[in-house]
Amino acid sequence: MNRVDIERIRRDFPILAQKINGRTLAYLDNAATTQKPQSVINAVKEYNRRFNGNPHRGIHHLGVEATRLYEAARMKVKNFINADSAQEIIFTKNATEALNLIAYAYGMTFLEPGDEIVITISEHHSNLVCWQQVAKAKGGVLKYLYLNDDYTLDWEEVERKITDQTKIVSIAQMSNVLGTIYPVQEIAAYAHTKGAVVVVDAAQSAAHMPSDVQVLDADFFVFSGHKMLGPMGIGVLYGKKELLEMMPPFLFGGDMIEYVAEQSASFAELPYKFEAGTPNVEGAVGLAAAIDYLNQIGFKQIQAREFELTRYALSKLAELPYVKVFGPTHLVKRGPVISFAVDGCHPHDTASILDHYGVAVRAGHHCAHPLMQFLNVPATSRASFFFYNTKAEIDDLIDGIKQVRRWLGYGS
Repeated sequence: MNRVDIERIRRDFPILAQKINGRTLAYLDNAATTQKPQSVINAVKEYNRRFNGNPHRGIHHLGVEATRLYEAARMKVKNFINADSAQEIIFTKNATEALNLIAYAYGMTFLEPGDEIVITISEHHSNLVCWQQVAKAKGGVLKYLYLNDDYTLDWEEVERKITDQTKIVSIAQMSNVLGTIYPVQEIAAYAHTKGAVVVVDAAQSAAHMPSDVQVLDADFFVFSGHKMLGPMGIGVLYGKKELLEMMPPFLFGGDMIEYVAEQSASFAELPYKFEAGTPNVEGAVGLAAAIDYLNQIGFKQIQAREFELTRYALSKLAELPYVKVFGPTHLVKRGPVISFAVDGCHPHDTASILDHYGVAVRAGHHCAHPLMQFLNVPATSRASFFFYNTKAEIDDLIDGIKQVRRWLGYGS
């Protein structure tokens, strides 16, 4: 993408043109949520203006159109991740709900006392606390894969922790704190030799790299719409059909019902067994439009752009002797997420002062308390990029960090 392309693309995102404290917004918090292109905004608006109806129920025009759009979105997701069947695509509120669905419908049903669940120390709380609860309830053992000094996984750690007693391995494809990209395909292949089921949390990765659940051989795969240009309140759970059919429903009522008698009920087939109540049709429509936009740009272009932005940001941060970066320095092993600390500056102060200069970053523990303890830090600041970001915005970040130091009395 050349400069003209970026200018054109940025015009698709109206929020990026606004001023913050008199300065053009430099939005560098994409790991938390991405901004929406006008095409996604229009798709949601058009659905609500012309097609809003309750799907799968009414036989009137609006109900039929809502059903068509909802199921078309499901098919688009199926193709986006190369699932074998649309029946394997379950719509949820977000990746968190999808992970909880797996934990409760699969973990609570099939784990036995002494069975092991393996995750990494860098997992988001959404992919950690639910497994804590399953382990406690079922008498299981929760084990952690710890990281090397370069913030990557040593393969010996994988072989040491995933054993014949391991029944579930649940791992983020990309860390939301470190940017580390984990070798989930290789981990899944090894875990399967031990008889384990593999869950891939793609909340951070789905917008930044191609997703092929058949190549990964993931048993479950989850992501959120709002981290890939879509609306909030819509997420996806992919599961292999044979596993989903074995699992009991997670929630009850609405579309997941087949028939109800006074003392019994039967449940709908996949995927509706796991979609209780009125679904978020406008969210699904928006997610479908987001997928169209990502496909239009192309992941080859997206990855090349983000690679260049990340390389530039790391090189500029390396010029500041008072900044420590957490995460791999090898660009092939990381995504466009950079956590950092400024000597003598609390991350919340850093983020607040940067906001004064129109630079939006995240500060805190990033829903990863165990990782913060492992790193021996209370919190970090985090800048995260998407293909619509620019080197000029990274320059704003660097200039802002220098201002943070001045504000706190450290000089230049």
